[in-house]
Amino acid sequence: MIPVNQTTKTSRRHRRRKKSARRGVALIMVLGALTILTVMLTEFQEETAAELGSAISARDSLKAEYAARSGLNLSRLLIASEPTMRKAIPFLALMFGGQLPQLPVWQFGDQVLGAFNDKSGGEKFAALANVDLSDGRNLGLQGAGFEVQIVDEDSKINLNVPARGDAFTQTRVAQQIMGLIGGLQYSPMFDNRDADGEFSDRQAVCAAIIDWVDPDQQTYPCDLTGNAQQTAPEDSHYQLLDDPYKRKNAAFDSLEELRLVRGISDDFWHTFVEPDHDNPADRTLTVWGQGRVNVNTANPVTILSVICGNAPEEELCTNPEQQAQFLMVMGLLKGMTQGAPIFGSPKVFLNVISGKKGGFGDLIRGMGLEPIKFRLASDVEKSLTTESKVFSITATGRSGSPRHQARVVIRAVVDFRAAPPPGVDPAVMAAFEAAGAALPSGAQPPPNPNAPADLTEDSISDIFRPNPGGDVIYYRVD
Repeated sequence: MIPVNQTTKTSRRHRRRKKSARRGVALIMVLGALTILTVMLTEFQEETAAELGSAISARDSLKAEYAARSGLNLSRLLIASEPTMRKAIPFLALMFGGQLPQLPVWQFGDQVLGAFNDKSGGEKFAALANVDLSDGRNLGLQGAGFEVQIVDEDSKINLNVPARGDAFTQTRVAQQIMGLIGGLQYSPMFDNRDADGEFSDRQAVCAAIIDWVDPDQQTYPCDLTGNAQQTAPEDSHYQLLDDPYKRKNAAFDSLEELRLVRGISDDFWHTFVEPDHDNPADRTLTVWGQGRVNVNTANPVTILSVICGNAPEEELCTNPEQQAQFLMVMGLLKGMTQGAPIFGSPKVFLNVISGKKGGFGDLIRGMGLEPIKFRLASDVEKSLTTESKVFSITATGRSGSPRHQARVVIRAVVDFRAAPPPGVDPAVMAAFEAAGAALPSGAQPPPNPNAPADLTEDSISDIFRPNPGGDVIYYRVD
């Protein structure tokens, strides 16, 4: 028989052993719960942060897009206002013999439009105009800004002109292309095989560009000697490629389409088409424009191309040293004028280049350049202008912090050939003036009487009437 005391001790020992076996379970449960909660909290935080970041990114992207739109629309307003600015400077007419040349205000677009931009843009405008914007109202953007690059496409060689189908425009563009690529320093580019393994000399490349856009089926000779014979049908070069395709026989839709043309290699592109990707003003070729080259805004390379296309036998067009001298002189001349127009008309340009005395002609002669004798000066004059009407605008909107900045780029081409002068609709102004005396303080002006109430055939034509801000013929958002 076991004593009572011993039984009690055994029972206590058993209970202690049982408690000892269960000790730490609560700690494990707490640690497990904390681990699960930590994982859940981390996942929730990451999901919330991702959604917040996505929302902020979408917000900044939208603000950046509208900032870019603002830059685009302000650029159109600036270009449309140029004729008014021109008339406000009367001494220009005296300088250019009674003619008022176009002012290239678009070249200073980023500074002129700075008053409507962010803080850095406002500082550029203040430095340019020597004004204090602190007293201005409703100026500038908060939390967003834009940059604009405006290039007049009429300062380039327009490759789409041969699409008109007439011999004169084909010859004009062929001359300009051959003048551009005809320098002896470029011979290695045309003496070797191109990317397709074929030999494409200057005439072949020139003909390929003309044949891509012209509507006929005959190979264009691109012969500046005037002794071109009857040509065969356009070659089947594109059908013999590993990935064959057909010639378009229609105008280029974009400059990038030029890469499909025979002989347009990367070397050709970076030498003649787009020497500097970040500076579109350096381009010499375009697929937009009137078809005439603006001699006041064209870069020296383009001007040299126009000259050599119409006077290929001149020493300037056969001597690389003379060409380098010409490019330097024209660069200095444009630098001296700080963007102001140099020539009052195409005829003045021809007089200067042909060696007639007076004005910039004496300066050019003094710098060692010989007069140029053109074959047909009248034809050259028809291919030139001093008024640009088609512009490409690259507006870059930005928003957000410098570390996480959203950027949206809008590229547009605007045609001002049919644009009327900016101003208020005469019908609206007449209605406002007639009712102005009877309007109480704070009342709204009368609505536009020409505004269509219903969408009819007349209202549709009214919608498409000429816009003072020009017609957008190309638009892309990146």
